Amino acid sequence: MRVNLIPFSAALLFAAGFAIPAIASELADKGREIFNKNQHAVVTVEIVLKQTYSQSGQTSGPRETKQSATGTVVDSSGLTVLALSACDPGDMYQRMQPRYKVETEVTDVNILLADGTELPAEIVLRDKDLDLAFLRPKVKPATPMSAVDLSQSAPAQVLDELITLNRLNKAASRAYAAGIEHVAAVVQKPRTFYVPESNTSASSLGSPAFQPNGKLVGVLVLRAISSDSGGNYNYNQNVTSIILPADAILKAAKQAPEAKAETREAPKETEKPKDPAPAK
Repeated sequence: MRVNLIPFSAALLFAAGFAIPAIASELADKGREIFNKNQHAVVTVEIVLKQTYSQSGQTSGPRETKQSATGTVVDSSGLTVLALSACDPGDMYQRMQPRYKVETEVTDVNILLADGTELPAEIVLRDKDLDLAFLRPKVKPATPMSAVDLSQSAPAQVLDELITLNRLNKAASRAYAAGIEHVAAVVQKPRTFYVPESNTSASSLGSPAFQPNGKLVGVLVLRAISSDSGGNYNYNQNVTSIILPADAILKAAKQAPEAKAETREAPKETEKPKDPAPAK
């Protein structure tokens, strides 16, 4: 008995044509839920750096620069994590160019909120191995800040699609943005981390990445290894962006001390005392 497979194949292709847009629409719907729930936990951090370079006894600087980075608030008190390489790149420069001596000093840090409020902050913990920096506001916010929950996390696997959140630059009015990252590799040693595809979305260092179910996977940071003994540095081979798992960030966050400046409640308006009634 002969069976005509052409109509059957056509039916499969027709069904697949409807299935792919449906899957994409479902991911977009879940991504928007994650975006609406967590967007305000993503902040812009403005840093003023003083940098000095020296080589063969010759020194250049100090030169002061101002730059912006993306941070993720991990506690309602305002504790914020971002990539150390994005806010204090001295150690990263040193690995890339060991022949140069690079000294950096962070002289000013501010966390920019959605309403334009600037919260003066300071770096309270640096982890060079993980490329993490933790900030705390110098003055405790009057109201709790939106934050992601590092304890509610999930691992990722190769080819997983992840939702990332970001805050764009000044030219884009500091708008909140979302993107989709694909996990290209899962690395187990020297520690577990995830490598996104090279053709990634507009996510930046410091952006949080979520599974479509809303569980936090981690935060984008930079991983760099030192140059070879000859001093030659191949950026394409020695540097990559990675997603550091949330459990590693949580472990580091527990070691973050309070701000050096006295942490106190933000001043609140109080009702002025009424003048005493005149004596009769």
